[in-house]
Amino acid sequence: MPQDKTHMRIGELSRISGKTSRTLHFYEELGLLTPASRTKGGFRLYARSAVLRVQWIERLQELGFSLQEVSAFLSELHAHSTGPATMSQLQDFYRGKIEETRAAIRRLQDLEAELTGAISYLDECRACTSETARAACLSCHEESDRRLPDMVAAIHDAV
Repeated sequence: MPQDKTHMRIGELSRISGKTSRTLHFYEELGLLTPASRTKGGFRLYARSAVLRVQWIERLQELGFSLQEVSAFLSELHAHSTGPATMSQLQDFYRGKIEETRAAIRRLQDLEAELTGAISYLDECRACTSETARAACLSCHEESDRRLPDMVAAIHDAV
């Protein structure tokens, strides 16, 4: 089959997707990616939609999936004999993942607030001299009506 505008060799897929040819071959070994055909010389030809598949795999990895887990998930999706059943499972999966993502965002926002509070507290702390021992560096808390942030207080109990 001659290469046309609807197909590309692995080098082009690699360039477009940002993945190495070896990675794409590994995806194929795991059943995650399938060439549309091969040239007479045996070169793999991929449909343009392979770019979307590689991006999808990357997104699932960003969600914390290993490639083996992506492969198992894909097998589960392909086990359905009807499109609606497959899409329903995919929809349920995405709904679960969006809730996990929102929870992670909330945790990161809480961490951001803790870090911002610690930085703000430390920005106002100017009572110690450059020679003050770490263990004695609590005077800011004693002179302030602000609560000592946990992210700062934990340092005083550390080694």
